[in-house]
Amino acid sequence: MSHASARIPGQPSRAPVYPYARSNVARLTIAQALAGANAVVVYATGAIVGDMLAPTPALATLPISIFVVGMAASTLPAGAIAQRHGRRTAFMTGTGCGVLAGLLAFLAVMLSSFWLFCTATFFGGVYAAVVLTFRFAAADCVPPERRPRALSLVMAGGIFAGVIGPQLVTHTMYLWMPYMFAASFLAQGGVAALSAVILYGVRLPKPTAADMSGGRPLGEIARQPRFIAAVICGVVSYLLMNFLMTAAPLAMRMCGLPQEASNLGLQWHVIAMYAPSFLTGRLITRFGAPSVVSAGLALIGVSAAVGLLGVDVAHFWLTLILLGIGWNFGFVGASALVLECHRSNEKARVQSLNDFVVFGTMAIGSFLSGGLLAVYGWDTVLWLSFLPLLLAVLALAGTYAAHRSSPAKPSE
Repeated sequence: MSHASARIPGQPSRAPVYPYARSNVARLTIAQALAGANAVVVYATGAIVGDMLAPTPALATLPISIFVVGMAASTLPAGAIAQRHGRRTAFMTGTGCGVLAGLLAFLAVMLSSFWLFCTATFFGGVYAAVVLTFRFAAADCVPPERRPRALSLVMAGGIFAGVIGPQLVTHTMYLWMPYMFAASFLAQGGVAALSAVILYGVRLPKPTAADMSGGRPLGEIARQPRFIAAVICGVVSYLLMNFLMTAAPLAMRMCGLPQEASNLGLQWHVIAMYAPSFLTGRLITRFGAPSVVSAGLALIGVSAAVGLLGVDVAHFWLTLILLGIGWNFGFVGASALVLECHRSNEKARVQSLNDFVVFGTMAIGSFLSGGLLAVYGWDTVLWLSFLPLLLAVLALAGTYAAHRSSPAKPSE
């Protein structure tokens, strides 16, 4: 045996090997396409079904808000499961919740139960939170220099989610009349089951003793200026995307536009969310994550400005498309910044903390959007989006110079 191949039992290799990297990233990308359709179905139908079942119009978007609460509530438990039992166990738990969400939503429509529908969207949120860990799982599969591209490639799977979700709704929403969307939710559960089959073949290493213990305290990590900027930019990107996307289908309906136009607008929005991912990783590598995040925040601001110019189909669609592209640059760029803030044995805790803060804050925006839309209208929703954008720009400006002068190395 050569000296280079000798290994001391129980000791980590100095040159980490990444077996099954290509297979894992491919499976995660396919699963992102299938599992991402879950969120699209909820966003396409949640406010409409909520308006049909809610005791008051002000609660129409509550099911989507509960969906976001499910995402926030499950991020830390999902991270704990991944750290103790491995990411694949977390994936199976999440897809199980996705199947349950579809079945409960089907029953809620059949029984005209608003609160059962909210329960269904909560489990859908749990599933969605696990789906969003696919991007970090992909980064674990490859060498450090390839992590931004692996992360963005998995996110690109969402392009197909943007087609699968709206088309699933369009072709099934009238199949079980008078129970509109009942068949859509059954199909949603079936797609979640299929994604579980794909994810079962993902081969990731089991957590080591070092992975399950050690590392710096979370408070110390969270005080890093780069981590603070990453979290704020991730929060604002996701908050505004959810804030506007939640309200848009109901706003289109209030403006007298057909459901089919809303479904198609949402489809192009989701495609716009994920299509740039083929390039985002390369852009981050070349220009740096702060520059990409800045471009994303600017596009989100432009999307709100377009929405203020009119309420016909073209304005809604252009608003949603620009919003999707802005979200991609902002959120993927912020996720890349998070990867620079932790060591290998800290990744599960730090990534879960980041997602918990992002989705917890996003829940607030989701709760507010329905009431603001019902009471003050679509224009007010758009104007309010500029306030968090300003906060994110200021936070990023405080970190940008430090990033240019002393860029952090990706964790190993």
